Amino acid sequence: MIQSMRKFTFDQAASRVVFGVDAFDTLADEVKLLGGKRALVLSTPEQEGIALEASRRLGAIASGVFPRAVMHVPIETAREARETARRLNADCCVAVGGGSTIGLGKAIALESGLPILAVPTTYAGSEVTPIYGLTEDGLKKTGRDRKVLPKTVIYDPKLTLTLPPKIAGPSGMNAIAHCIEGLYAPDGNPIMTLFAAEGIRALAQALPRVIRAPEDIDARAEALYGAWLSGIVLGAVSIGIHHKLCHTLGGTFNLPHAEVHTVILPHAARFNAETAPEAMRIAANALGVDDAPRGLYDLAQSVGAPIALKQIGMPAHGLERAAELATQNPYANPRPVEYNGVLELLRNAYAGARP
Repeated sequence: MIQSMRKFTFDQAASRVVFGVDAFDTLADEVKLLGGKRALVLSTPEQEGIALEASRRLGAIASGVFPRAVMHVPIETAREARETARRLNADCCVAVGGGSTIGLGKAIALESGLPILAVPTTYAGSEVTPIYGLTEDGLKKTGRDRKVLPKTVIYDPKLTLTLPPKIAGPSGMNAIAHCIEGLYAPDGNPIMTLFAAEGIRALAQALPRVIRAPEDIDARAEALYGAWLSGIVLGAVSIGIHHKLCHTLGGTFNLPHAEVHTVILPHAARFNAETAPEAMRIAANALGVDDAPRGLYDLAQSVGAPIALKQIGMPAHGLERAAELATQNPYANPRPVEYNGVLELLRNAYAGARP
């Protein structure tokens, strides 16, 4: 029986999803369905080319391109993007890219209420969540608000073909992290358990194929499918120690988002393993292994992702500060979030030890 059928509440805010090869061709029609007449296209500097292509496809209903999204949505960037949207009289945003770009769209929507159409090119999953994050004075603060949930999401596997393996692996591990935390969330429910298990299965099977054969469009589609499920889970349930640590490390030490999720995930799973055994059993089954924390670590290694905080720029002298910040106002978690246990987790993650 799934999750022992405890009492639960199911309250799912849903986006319209257009999924498939060449789904990007529907962009202009989907913006018009939203009522958009002046769409501001968002991207990172690295993905300005695809943003310009989106603007070209939109034609007369494109109001401009803002190609300056960056990791962790600094408040300064959010303010600049909001002002650009106002100046151009934008009535919607098209966010083309990963979590950084979609996060910037959410920052605009949070203040203005402008609808977002998301075109994800990574496996972040944030495109189907009402979760936003802003970084100010070295601290990343997150929140939930349904007005930042993208109204429409276009998933086109062809847009991920240029995602290099060194980014694809960590991006997919980031998505798996959403599923793992969904399995032990205190407000979980049977539907989210099914989504989480299927998301883990799809990503665990697809990611090694994506790395071995980057041109494999079926593998790319399977990974996007898993990422979609992971995002639904993330948006529907609360998050725990894993995400708290990743938000702390990313916002305070400016570590790369997907990579820090990849490194922390096996250790956060081990941290909770004794207090959430059913969640770990489901995760292990979905991964096709006997031990979920070790399976997550081995999967990260198999896709060439980083496995140690010291590999991605974390200073050793910052571990105590990170543990202190992560134990202040902790998120709900199966195991009590206490300083000594979190510091041990961080030290193991810093060294890259197999859990």
